[in-house]
Amino acid sequence: MVAVKAPLIFGRGTPEPLWQRWLTNNRLPQLGPSSLFGGCRRLVVVAPHPDDEVLGAAGLLQHAGLLGMSCTVIAVSDGEASHPGSSLWTPLNLAHARAQESAHALALLVPEAWRIRLGFPDGRIGEHMSSLKAKLSALLQPTDALCCTWRYDGHPDHEATGRACAAVAETLGCPLLEVPIWAWHWAAPGDERVPWARAVGVPLNSRQMALKCQALACFHSQLRPDPSTGGDAILPEWATERLLRPFEVVFR
Repeated sequence: MVAVKAPLIFGRGTPEPLWQRWLTNNRLPQLGPSSLFGGCRRLVVVAPHPDDEVLGAAGLLQHAGLLGMSCTVIAVSDGEASHPGSSLWTPLNLAHARAQESAHALALLVPEAWRIRLGFPDGRIGEHMSSLKAKLSALLQPTDALCCTWRYDGHPDHEATGRACAAVAETLGCPLLEVPIWAWHWAAPGDERVPWARAVGVPLNSRQMALKCQALACFHSQLRPDPSTGGDAILPEWATERLLRPFEVVFR
């Protein structure tokens, strides 16, 4: 992979039909959950914001639950900065609402999952790397499979979370699974900045796909326009369709 900083996220990005054609012609290796998790006892998903765990790893969480693994979801921030200037979604309202949305989503996917909120400031996770790594080190074990956003995903919070997880995983010796989320927006099919050689597809069956869609629908704060600002949804349909495929892509 060429280590080039991703461009700013703007516009509608690469349309899903282009990705579908490319992924059909360049089929990623398919990997079952047993091989992916490698006998680990627990799956820990570290989400920069509430909803990233569903967008990137709803299927992985379901697979882990079916294998009898325990599941823990760690929200690095409460996502309180997603609606700047909104009178409807103030930071306080968002912090409460997004935590509840995540809880409802996880109740559909893996009801027994543990949820942990670290409370780092949304949009400024990178300013707290030492503290984040220390907290993650205290929460993780070498027998965990660690899943996080890709460290070059193009969103500063996603990248900071990915870098922190990569450092902790290397120290503890636990397997690291990175999921692209905003990379599908700014990258193009075959983009050399994306580590396709490390990419695998994890298939989801029809029930797992249905539950992922239901879980995503829990995030009302992110899926609806904001009448107080006239702003579009944070996650409009053209963005979420790139993450609602019958497989999830993981860099390992």
